Amino acid sequence: MAAPVDNALGIYVSIPFCRSKCTFCSFASGVFPASDHARYVERVIAELAGAQAWAGSIGVELPGRVDSVYMGGGTPSLLAPELVAELFAAIHAEFNLDANAEITMECAPGQLADATLEAMVAAGVNRVSLGVQSFVNSEAHASGRLHSRAVVESDLKRLRAANITNLNVDLIAGLAGQTFASWEESLEALIESEVPHASVYMLEVDGDSRLGREMLNGGTRYRAPLVPNEDAIARMYEQAVERLDAAGLEQYEISNFGLPGFYSRHNMRYWTRRPYLGVGLDASSALHAAGDGTCAVKRPERGSMLRTITTGDLPAYLAGTGEIEINWLTPTQQHEEAWFLGLRTNAGVDVAALDREFGAKLLEPAMETVERLVEDGLLAFNGASVSLTARGRLISNEVFQEFLQPEVAEMWRGA
Repeated sequence: MAAPVDNALGIYVSIPFCRSKCTFCSFASGVFPASDHARYVERVIAELAGAQAWAGSIGVELPGRVDSVYMGGGTPSLLAPELVAELFAAIHAEFNLDANAEITMECAPGQLADATLEAMVAAGVNRVSLGVQSFVNSEAHASGRLHSRAVVESDLKRLRAANITNLNVDLIAGLAGQTFASWEESLEALIESEVPHASVYMLEVDGDSRLGREMLNGGTRYRAPLVPNEDAIARMYEQAVERLDAAGLEQYEISNFGLPGFYSRHNMRYWTRRPYLGVGLDASSALHAAGDGTCAVKRPERGSMLRTITTGDLPAYLAGTGEIEINWLTPTQQHEEAWFLGLRTNAGVDVAALDREFGAKLLEPAMETVERLVEDGLLAFNGASVSLTARGRLISNEVFQEFLQPEVAEMWRGA
């Protein structure tokens, strides 16, 4: 059973350091001592240096050619310039980056020093994602962000002056205290910024975040009673889709909008099941089984998919004692992921391609589910591809559950 062929790799580098922890955040990130930065980068470099040997030991293909690098967090822009340079030097030493590779770095507004920006440019960073979340100062500050709208606008100007024009801005619909009027203010500011890409997320209650715990258990410290209800958040999301489309930012995935030519090439890897290597704290990888028969360990046939996730325990990671969770996906699980991930995109799932990859035995029951969800108005089928309707996007997690076994759903929880 042949998985999608790809002779290139994407690399994700997790940088877990923050200056402040946002109330809604459930990622493995936090406010750690600056003294940990150099030790952490040293461990990531060791991971990169050992990646090919590790891949060979467990029988997976690790293409040497790289066409996308994504440095996320946390706040990667907090790293000192020399650490940024060391990380990218290590990537170049171990892999062959395409001349036109997309190289993205996440930055927090107001937390990008001039010297770090210079190091990013020197390293070849050509795309920046700014975690704005809200252009309304009171909303941003209440959720733990440290910037103002003026700071965001200043950083966009600085980035463009440095010839980084492929820019993304994140917004969240449903922040505590947010109203339809304040949401419109953020959308208008986003459009006026003329960035070529935007990501819009609907706030989700996550018990691992401070705000999520407060919403589940009661309390007022993080303004949980002021979080809009689900219907209001859904209407804000619909408002964003309409406003961004009118501004020329086409929706191509549930949460992502871009001008033609500015879609996130790295993130498209996730949704189209192409291989990527994750290094650093709580980073995941998706790689295909090698087929040369040289591996000494027992593993599935060529084309099978391996998913791994690195420890989320920073002290264990720094000490080199953290374990890597390894999961080989069965054909059934891969088929389910093809639906779950493909349906995130507006292009949807190519039915003929799934038939070629997985066969009728797996496809036919899925198409029965499709037929039922089409009748419910949650999916659309044009005879070639299946996609979410506008209504289906509002409750996409419920739609995905129709295609997933519980263990696969958990693996991709919150993706």
